[in-house]
Amino acid sequence: MARRVIRKLVPDHNKIRQSRAIRLFGSLLHDANLWHLNRRSASGAFAVGLFTAFIPIPFQMLVAAAAAIPFRVNLPLSVGLVWVSNPITMPPMFYLCYRLGNWMLAAPPQPFTFELSWQWLVDSVSTIGPSLLLGCLAMGTIASIISYLLIRLLWRQSVVNAWRNRPGSRHS
Repeated sequence: MARRVIRKLVPDHNKIRQSRAIRLFGSLLHDANLWHLNRRSASGAFAVGLFTAFIPIPFQMLVAAAAAIPFRVNLPLSVGLVWVSNPITMPPMFYLCYRLGNWMLAAPPQPFTFELSWQWLVDSVSTIGPSLLLGCLAMGTIASIISYLLIRLLWRQSVVNAWRNRPGSRHS
């Protein structure tokens, strides 16, 4: 059950392999563990993908792919989960991260107005940057750990249920 649900969510591995950005990893993509879907690879992919989704940088998909390779977790799932942070979800996600970072640093909230300029970006890095980055690191870590444990638990429960419901089982 868990495998079928996740398989529907995972992008096609052939499309990912053909992606120009992913091809830069070359022969590292030949590791079969990057494409298998099992409890270890799925839970690890959730951890990598959701942690990366909370990193406030462009090209998060490349970072997720680069992290999936040494951890030997499902690469398509890792890359796909980065889209949890998308143009619609980013503002509330990063605002909550900023507020968490403020709380962790015991810093007062800074007045915030958005302006599309280089100067605004430089000024914001010094004023809201520390709180935002600490909050993103904390939220990414929390999301990573919870998703890893939850996927392992759900996958195991799915296997137990399938085992119990098989033909000829005492529990049928």
